[in-house]
Amino acid sequence: MSTFNYKKWNTILGWLAFAIALVTYTLTVEPTMSFWDCGEYIATSAKLEVGHPPGAPLYQMLGAFFAMFAIGKENIALMVNMMSVFSSAFTILFLFWSSTMILKKLVASYTDTQKDNSVMILGASFIGALAFTFSDSFWFNAVEAEVYAMATLLIALLLWLGLRWEQDMDEPKGNRWLLLISLIIGLSFGVHFMALLTIPSIGFLYYFKNYKTVTFKSFVIANVIIVAILLFIFKLLLPYALAFFGKTEIFMVNSLGLPFDSGSIFALIVIVAFFIYALKYTKQKGHPFFNTILLCILFVLIGFSTWMMLPIRANANTPINENKPSDAAEVLAYYNREQYGVNPLFYGPQFTDEFAGLDPDNPYLDKAPNYERDYKTGKYVIVNDYIKAEQNTDDAHKALLPRMWSTEHVKGYINFSGVPKFEIKPEYAGEKELIEIVAEFRDAYASKKIDNDDYITFLRKFGQYLDVQKPSFIDNLSFMIEYQFGYMYGRYLLWNFVGRQNDNQGRYDNLDGNWMSGIKFIDELHLGSQDNLPSDVLNNKGRNFYYFLPFILGLIGLMYHAQRDLKSFYVLLALFLFTGLALKIYLNERPFEPRERDYALVGSFYVFAIWIGFGVYAIYEIVKEKIAPKIASPAVLIVSLLAVPSVMAFQNWDDHDRSGKYTAIAMAKQYLDSCEPNAILYTIGDNDTFPLWYAQEIEGYRTDVKLCCTSLLMTDWYIDQMKNKTYNSEGLDITFDHNQYVGDNRDGILFSKQTENRWDLKSFIAFAKSETNLVEMESGKMLHYLPTNKVRIPINKNEIIKNKVVNPKFNDSIVPYIDIDISGNVLYKNRLIMLDVLANNNWKRPIYFSPGSFGDDDYLWMKDFLQLDGMVYKLVPVKTPYKEENYPDMGQIDTDKMYNTVMKFDWGNGDSSKIYHDPETRRNSISTRNNLSRLMYALIDEGKKDKAKKIIDLAISKTPLEYYGYYSTLNSLADGYYKVGETQKARQLMEKVMKKYQENITYYKTFKPSEQLHLTSDIMTDLYHYKNLLKVMKDNKDTAYYLKNKTTYNSYNKMFEQYGGEEE
Repeated sequence: MSTFNYKKWNTILGWLAFAIALVTYTLTVEPTMSFWDCGEYIATSAKLEVGHPPGAPLYQMLGAFFAMFAIGKENIALMVNMMSVFSSAFTILFLFWSSTMILKKLVASYTDTQKDNSVMILGASFIGALAFTFSDSFWFNAVEAEVYAMATLLIALLLWLGLRWEQDMDEPKGNRWLLLISLIIGLSFGVHFMALLTIPSIGFLYYFKNYKTVTFKSFVIANVIIVAILLFIFKLLLPYALAFFGKTEIFMVNSLGLPFDSGSIFALIVIVAFFIYALKYTKQKGHPFFNTILLCILFVLIGFSTWMMLPIRANANTPINENKPSDAAEVLAYYNREQYGVNPLFYGPQFTDEFAGLDPDNPYLDKAPNYERDYKTGKYVIVNDYIKAEQNTDDAHKALLPRMWSTEHVKGYINFSGVPKFEIKPEYAGEKELIEIVAEFRDAYASKKIDNDDYITFLRKFGQYLDVQKPSFIDNLSFMIEYQFGYMYGRYLLWNFVGRQNDNQGRYDNLDGNWMSGIKFIDELHLGSQDNLPSDVLNNKGRNFYYFLPFILGLIGLMYHAQRDLKSFYVLLALFLFTGLALKIYLNERPFEPRERDYALVGSFYVFAIWIGFGVYAIYEIVKEKIAPKIASPAVLIVSLLAVPSVMAFQNWDDHDRSGKYTAIAMAKQYLDSCEPNAILYTIGDNDTFPLWYAQEIEGYRTDVKLCCTSLLMTDWYIDQMKNKTYNSEGLDITFDHNQYVGDNRDGILFSKQTENRWDLKSFIAFAKSETNLVEMESGKMLHYLPTNKVRIPINKNEIIKNKVVNPKFNDSIVPYIDIDISGNVLYKNRLIMLDVLANNNWKRPIYFSPGSFGDDDYLWMKDFLQLDGMVYKLVPVKTPYKEENYPDMGQIDTDKMYNTVMKFDWGNGDSSKIYHDPETRRNSISTRNNLSRLMYALIDEGKKDKAKKIIDLAISKTPLEYYGYYSTLNSLADGYYKVGETQKARQLMEKVMKKYQENITYYKTFKPSEQLHLTSDIMTDLYHYKNLLKVMKDNKDTAYYLKNKTTYNSYNKMFEQYGGEEE
């Protein structure tokens, strides 16, 4: 033992694990921004702007530091991404050191840590660290600009600091580690709240260190206290500190007449004075325990001070300034994520309250008053009508642990719990017509003439006459266990340590998003037949198999840990459960989320990776009983290294290698390049907004285009910002004053139909501005109303021609006016502002709509007046009737303009075989192919077949079917090849597509009949699209080829004749 320097090798191997992780992630990091929140995080970090709640100010400040090292604006994203790379590499370092600390203490508790054992401790921990390095979810976070990589680092750092504190707890100044822990906890609020979930584990380290004998009573009390500390920090300390600042500010300004910010300064002085006095007092009186508690709270607050960046930058009016948290009260609302509404955890409403209406005894609730500065009076004024401002759903439908709560996901819930039962309300029991309607409905549903969608529609229509049964506590518990714990946690755990079926989002079926081991008979028990797999299944880069090896090692390590030292096991178990199942309880997820949510659970997988290392050591202990330790040690390490981290690295590399991928930025630039100079572009959500923000903010690309996210246009702060000039784009011409839309003012304007006449748009807006046109609601609230939903927009043809709104060839088609019929009973604030912009624009600036939605309101009820320009829709005064059967095609096409636009697009490298085509990249091919197909048909109609052929070739080459899928979007391109005289190319394309359908149908046939029932939609969809290819051949009079393939199609159709598919 004297010849083996454990400390030296512990340091060396820790940094070696760090280096391996750093090299791996550097080689695979995304060179620019990726989809979802990454574009926003890069933009708000590099320029210290204000992102979406609850904010990440520390992350942003560190991101700004990393961005300083960019050699050019195109490299800023890479440098911010590198922050995740370094965060993840340091996570591996601390994982290794935490593992060796725990394992060495564990082994020393029952045997000598002689050289062979020490080598195994280091080697086993090294393997656990590498297993986490190459794990699916953690690697995903490590190579993009998101908060989860840094949040995981803070979890790893806090656990390591907790272990160091445990070692020195009884030493003089041992609590210095606790103060550092408190500082890191405070700092973690500037990244992501999930790092707080390490607190219980640190609490248990203290408990087990100081209570050698664990009794049931003391253990229960310890659990209660530890959870109370977590809740105190998360829900009391910081929110009430912010509230103290806010209330003091309002009191001193409004009641004492002091200037703005005086209350915040006074509150800061009070807090500083309190800590100076309290620390001095506890030290003088000899109360080290209370002194330490005060110091811990102080260090948490010091760490939390990174949040000062938010009001500082908000008051600088940065271009991205979400929620504008400019004072203490606004920062508190930002912290509490108030704009996202309430997500009930332990008590609240359920989805059935949608059918029950308001509570009969207490239908309305007060909201919190919303204060805003009035610089004219020098006071804070309440800008919302908060008395009885919130509807209170029927209390009878509220319950404990409401897991099935979202009224937007009713269909998803009833797929788990079944449709809610109902009875006719007693007061309507004598209504003969109602009784007949209900009886007919019950019979139709029982005979399967109507489905669950029809059931929901019925309840919505007749809910006021029915007593609808709410989900029981057992229903909620079952849903939590099956979906939230099973599908949204257990599935992700097995993804990471057993294997993954593919990278497609799970739909709760056997085809996508499931865990999969690579062991055929097990996978068939779990997912059905694995014979005759289609090439798309086999070639999916997200198809990664680990053959249960990491999972088995982790389970062995878990059991070994629990057997050898129950105390330290419980420390890790607490972290495992709090960052896993407890987090699922807090998130209260719905079926289904917009994307997979595994990235938030890496803290739990972190612990499992430590247990993988312990499993390696446990196997060594078994093997060394059979062979000499000197042989057993290297043998176990080599086999484990090859079986787990090596397999994981090999399997996961291709779908985690984002190096050289430029598909997201290419999409953003295509949207912007589709717009004319000085345009207004309305976007809808994350993926059609954040990439464009990045392109403008960081790369300075097309800053003349004014971006307006319509989902944010419901808020007063965003409307204010839209009025301002941003870079080279002028503000929107909004004529409403701030006080006319502040708070909840005009959130929704009711339609009180008083006339059938159409109103001129400007008169319509003028009526909406009036403060006298009000109607009283049942709650006593006064709301604005409009007397009609019929609006006319006059068109000045001369102005249209002068402003070159349309190609001169369309001048004769310019309409004298546009009539719109606003649907629904309410005109919401965002649509009101969009109409105001339209009324004042007078066609001077081109107005465009992102294709992210197909709701009529997203296009201001003017789908008949659109022109497809590249990837976005331009508003034009030329009518092109929209037909539902042609969904999603909308608007006319100016072929010359669109052809020139798309031929100049920056297509990135989406056609490269060397990059990973992630699901979002692949999904974007739908709109790309559809839009290019429409251009192709328009060119063919105009006799421009040479250009049409180039467009077809462009679509095929830039979205190769081998990488993108979505084969139904290729039918029109094959049809186009026929029409431009390229019959052979049409056949070649269809051969490839037909082969895909044939592979799928053959695969479906391998399932048992009972399993095929769950695949009915997939089977019928593939047969339908396959048959459409035959129609393409037939319509283009390729008779011989059609007849040849007709026979083949019919043979495949016959495989599923029970579904009623017609032969060709």
